[in-house]
Amino acid sequence: MEQFQARIQELVEQIKNKIASLLEQVDQSQWKKKLTVYYKAGREWSRIHFRRWTHLFHGAAAGNRAVGPISFLLVSAALGTALTLTTLYSTSYAVVVNGQQVGIVADQSVVDHAIATVESQGSKLLGYDYQVDAEVDYEFTLTLKSDLSDERSIQNYFYEQLNEVSDELRAYEVNVNGRAIGVVRDNNALNDMLDDLKEQYSTENTVQAEFVENLQINNVYAVNDLMTTEEMRQALEANTTGETTYTVEKGDTFNAIAYANDMSVSDLKALNPGIDINRLMIGDVLNVKEKIPTLSVQTLDHEVYTQAIECPVETVEDSSMYKGESKIITQGEEGEAQVEADVVYVNGYEQERTITSTTTLREPTTTVKAVGTKEKPKTASTGTYSWPTSSRRINSYFGGRYLYGYYDYHSGLDIHATYGERIKAADGGTVTFAGWKGSYGYLVIITHDNGVQTYYAHNSSLLVSAGDKVYQGQAIAKAGSTGNSTGVHCHFEVRVGGTAVNPLNYLS
Repeated sequence: MEQFQARIQELVEQIKNKIASLLEQVDQSQWKKKLTVYYKAGREWSRIHFRRWTHLFHGAAAGNRAVGPISFLLVSAALGTALTLTTLYSTSYAVVVNGQQVGIVADQSVVDHAIATVESQGSKLLGYDYQVDAEVDYEFTLTLKSDLSDERSIQNYFYEQLNEVSDELRAYEVNVNGRAIGVVRDNNALNDMLDDLKEQYSTENTVQAEFVENLQINNVYAVNDLMTTEEMRQALEANTTGETTYTVEKGDTFNAIAYANDMSVSDLKALNPGIDINRLMIGDVLNVKEKIPTLSVQTLDHEVYTQAIECPVETVEDSSMYKGESKIITQGEEGEAQVEADVVYVNGYEQERTITSTTTLREPTTTVKAVGTKEKPKTASTGTYSWPTSSRRINSYFGGRYLYGYYDYHSGLDIHATYGERIKAADGGTVTFAGWKGSYGYLVIITHDNGVQTYYAHNSSLLVSAGDKVYQGQAIAKAGSTGNSTGVHCHFEVRVGGTAVNPLNYLS
């Protein structure tokens, strides 16, 4: 049997060599179609006689039928050849592009479809009608089916040509949250710049840095308007909230500036820690909005630091002191702890702090504090300040203003009042002045237990005298328009250490 199989293989090789020889000797243009016809006819003939040959072969092998050696050999060879040709081999075309063979296909349409696919994709990428620049030839051949090239491999060859073209035109578009910022040519420089944006907010404790917004870098082609890397950086760092500062002009007050910028006084103070809100000067520059860049950087830092542990407080009652008063009998000492925390920053500003561990290094000692139990007199100061009028409508704020066409510094609040309305003490204390005082008209000054003074001016009449003890809410005068006044109101001042401060920071 092994000799028989070897003989069949030998016959197959002879047939393959004969076909190859014929293809070399004859004009292929004349024989391509003929050979195809012969192949198909042979395949069909083999199919028709396959069962008969198979039956004959098996009958002879089983001894059921007498077959001569030569007949047996011829049938076996024919059967093997037919099976080999129809099962393993196919008529095909060697694809030659610009003189280089790039594959073998069973049908030329495979190449046509591959080129069409690459041209379609190339046109989308480049932004213009892309055409494959290649001279394609075909050479007829007989090939093992397993050696045929698929369309993907043919596409890859032409994609390499597309890449060579696109590399010269490729650029990189930066998108932030779906908004196109611009296009740059140098991808390496772009990535270095983005890394530098992150690096500027990184410290030795930073374990992670990433952009807050959705950043995408897309390949684009045939772009005319390109940005330099530095221009792209400026665009990404540009503020997204509009103007962030305000320059103080004549007549401006801190409260009015806060109102005009739709923010609270406390928020405006927080953005301007170095500004004395009671002494605004023309030309002062105030921060009115937090600067938020187009592309923000979020970092995660792992920090290790020491933190004081507050002293526990033990209180003891003392009947010699008024309620609300206290004094330290024994001052304890703070303890100390080592803290590990994960801290999230956005553009360098802390957003979230998570304590991961705390280790006590030194225990604190107890502070002993005496607290008063004696009732305060009715006229004692509470430390809080109520409005002196029933109305809270402000006619003129504290700070710079225009009066009679001239710039003027207003040391208090002008609060709306009706003529004869009772003006009330903002807090308990002692009347240290009650009478006429120049531009103030009829004025009452109350000195409170903490040294703070409150002024009540332009009254029509006074209800208290110097030296009187008054309680919070007590009527001390009647509203009017005496002194330098443009109408009925209560001019209310708060003075600390003799200096006028903004009453709105004290009134509750």
